[in-house]
Amino acid sequence: MPNSLPAPAFDDPKHHLRLYQGDCLDLLAAIPPSSVDLVFADPPYFLSNGGITCHAGKMVSVHKGDWDKSRGPESNHEFNRAWLAACQRILKPNGSIWVSGTAHVIHSVGFAMQQLGFKLLNDISWVKPNPPPNLSCRYFTHATETIIWAAKDKKSRHTFHYKLMKETNRGKQMKSVWEIRPPEPWEKRFGKHPTQKPVALLERILLASTNEGDVVLDPFAGSGTTLLTAFRLRRQALGCELSAEFLSLSIRRICSEMVQIELSVSRIEFSLDLDSDPMDRSCSGRSLDRPGLCSGRGLAGSL
Repeated sequence: MPNSLPAPAFDDPKHHLRLYQGDCLDLLAAIPPSSVDLVFADPPYFLSNGGITCHAGKMVSVHKGDWDKSRGPESNHEFNRAWLAACQRILKPNGSIWVSGTAHVIHSVGFAMQQLGFKLLNDISWVKPNPPPNLSCRYFTHATETIIWAAKDKKSRHTFHYKLMKETNRGKQMKSVWEIRPPEPWEKRFGKHPTQKPVALLERILLASTNEGDVVLDPFAGSGTTLLTAFRLRRQALGCELSAEFLSLSIRRICSEMVQIELSVSRIEFSLDLDSDPMDRSCSGRSLDRPGLCSGRGLAGSL
């Protein structure tokens, strides 16, 4: 993990998870070059401009926060190009980046990637079942987001676990159209983020394009889904979030997940010792018809 960074707001050395508060451009500038295996970014979509949407069956104004207000096409694109260039600098030679967005931002992201020399790999259509209805009835209901996957440059030999994705897709090649539900209720137990991504989406991305122990970075951490998923899949992770409110939400989610994992491991360890009789449990006291428990091939040896 990079070590030339400011003090993190959350630091778990055991699992190599760090979360910082601040502007992502400042954080990215402090990270050594070629030190990150994968970036997942869910940048501002610039949607909060006085429009309307449907939430819980009611018409509401679209206002996710001041960070989501458009500053005009030129300024928006300049911002996208700046943070993408900063991410490209810290990616390892064979690293890759995933960026999600709607039509309001994703075309700027794709163009900036081409300008910077990224190698475009896929554009994933994330299909959301049962999306909010279109209240104006003047266009099709918005039911998808696009996720661009790109390698650092044209020389990159990016990681892709083709066989695993094929197995996940019941023996068929996985296509670039993914139907994944929005975050489940348990994912919002500690609070909500207006652009929260489901754990299932991040699990697929990390399983497809990283290995255990790889360093994953999220410059717009939001509710902490990327770090939480990295923890579940034994990846190292760095995150940056500007909002103190969402930073606190991320920490609560990650800590809760850690507690659940520790409790699960404790239950497994407890269940391995099922004998309650006072017999000799050393290898010399084992009966010959149970050799696996002494040779390390029993339950304990398989964990």
